[in-house]
Order: sequence, then C-alpha cells, then structure tokens
Amino acid sequence: MTDKTILIADDEERIVMLIGDFLENAGYKTMRVYDGEAALDLVQKGGIDLAIVDIMMPGLDGWALTREIRKFSNLPIIMLSARGEEFDMLEGFDAGIDEYVTKPFSPAVLVKRVEALLKLSSAQKNHTEVEEKGLKIDRDAYTVRVDGEAPELTLKEFELLCTLYDNAGRVLSRDQLLTSVWGYDYYGDERTVDSHIARLRTKLGEYGAAHLKTVYGMGYKLEL
Repeated sequence: MTDKTILIADDEERIVMLIGDFLENAGYKTMRVYDGEAALDLVQKGGIDLAIVDIMMPGLDGWALTREIRKFSNLPIIMLSARGEEFDMLEGFDAGIDEYVTKPFSPAVLVKRVEALLKLSSAQKNHTEVEEKGLKIDRDAYTVRVDGEAPELTLKEFELLCTLYDNAGRVLSRDQLLTSVWGYDYYGDERTVDSHIARLRTKLGEYGAAHLKTVYGMGYKLEL
C-alpha cells in the first residue's frame, strides 16, 4: 500500500468502481464521488494526491471543477471523457488538466498514467532551486516566481518550463518536448505542446512575452 490517495469523480458508478478497484489493487488509496461539487469539497479538505475526473457530471462538470481546483491547487488532474473531439481536449487543457483519457480506456494503462504523473510530481531534481534574470524556479516546492510574482502553473506547465530552462537558448521541437514532459509513450497530438506553451507564456506575463520564443517551423526556446 502506498501513501497516495486518488480521487475518482464520475457519475457512472461502474466506471468509478472499475478504476477504484484497479487502483487499490495497485496499492493506492481511493476516494470515490459521483458529482463535481463533492469532488471539489474533498480536494479543498486536502489529502488528495491526484484526481481523475469525468467531463459530464452533475453539479460541476469536469471543466468547471478543474478551473475551481486551479484557483488554489496544482493537484495533478486526469480528465476522462467519452468525447474525443479536439475541442473537448483543448478545453480540458485550457482548464488546467495534465492528461486527457478517452473512453473506452484500459484501466491498467490508466493506473500507469497515474503512476507516471505521481512520479513526475514528486521527483527530486539535481538542482532544486535556480534563479536567472527575474525567473526563480523551486523544483522541490514546485513553485515559480517571476519578478516577484507567483503565477499558478499546472504540473505540466511547470515541467515544460523546467525543460525549457534546462535547455535555455536551444530550440526544442514539439516532439522533443512531448517526449521530455509527457513521456515517450504519449499518444496525444503535438498541438498539446502549443496550447501549453500559449498558456505558460500568458501566465509568465511580460517575462513570457520577452523570453519564451516560438521558432516557426522548428519549435520553442527560452532565452535567458
């Protein structure tokens, strides 16, 4: 048994039971709810290490729930949906999710995605805190400060910024960023990188506009 607790929020009881049973068999603790408001209440109380949320739920849908969570927490969030359209995925990433999984899905693979996200969120880096020209990154605390301000970044946005920082001045392709941040076995669209870069640049404000560069036809780079 691990010390990690996974929140599962879906209005389909059989889906909640299926995911919960697989996670508990893998050693995780689970908390199971069937609407967005109950999920938000549990996250606010604390003790949740990762949330798996469905889009279509009563009370708060998955998008609204994620936006509410992002007001106060960088909790890793995996969104589930029977809807595989690009709009739904982009809406999810814009809200602040870390992963998007389309139904039907393999519960065993979902457990591996949970494991990978949890490892990412707790990984210890060689250089835990760095500061350069107004940008300060604390990798242990998973916080960023830009000219004294503290933008709220999702886990993926934080890892994306760290990857660009570690390769400052070097152009990284979408494929390289996908592999580094999402993993070599990620099956999503490269446009995921574009949407995350756009949000990251916005959250970094003037610093992002000045230092996070798009190199058209090639990729992205951070200029320090």
